[in-house]
Amino acid sequence: MDVEVIVDSLPLYGHGALVTLALLVLSLGIGLAAALPLAMLRSLPSPWVWRPIWAYTYVIRGTPMLLQLFLLYYGLAQFEAVRDSVLWPWLRSAWFCAVAAFAINTCAYTTEILYGAMRAVPAGEVEAAQSLGMSRWVVFRRIVLPSAFRRALPAYGNEVVLMLHGTSLASVVTLYDLTGAAREVNSRYYMPFEAFITAGVCYLLITFVLVALFRAAEARWLAPLTARS
Repeated sequence: MDVEVIVDSLPLYGHGALVTLALLVLSLGIGLAAALPLAMLRSLPSPWVWRPIWAYTYVIRGTPMLLQLFLLYYGLAQFEAVRDSVLWPWLRSAWFCAVAAFAINTCAYTTEILYGAMRAVPAGEVEAAQSLGMSRWVVFRRIVLPSAFRRALPAYGNEVVLMLHGTSLASVVTLYDLTGAAREVNSRYYMPFEAFITAGVCYLLITFVLVALFRAAEARWLAPLTARS
């Protein structure tokens, strides 16, 4: 292994790591903000409300994220109406399409995670809150949501790590993330092992930090549920 090549390429990996983290934070933030109301609507009894959301999560979770990214970045560009629309300055941007594809993907998974966590809230907690005179919205805001967020932490932590790995697809639409940096190093020095093992170590370090943060959050916010059980 040529350590000198790795050391010389560290600035490239540093820039790629910043791009990867930016993609991760933006997609997770947008996806979580959209998933919360969708999960709430998904829990309503009316099939006219929950079935379209179920169909969305089923389709997105049933198709590869790479395919979704290609459809946004390459597929829409073939339509003249899209190229002539006011959305074209955004849709021709690799950044916008990558963040949009990642956000749409993680939103579908997060919706199902939150929906499952809401259904896991014990009925006794809801009934006790209703017996105190709380309205349906107050019960949802003060009882159901806090309990659901706690229960969703382990599954959402896994989703965040999977999303981190999924951002490696951004390099196929010309974004210079960690995987893109590894490709650049490989094209310069023709050393694929050094190039991609360094990128793998970077992903591993970021994953280690994310897992540690979620473990700390679980230890703090899941403690009441553990003690109760």
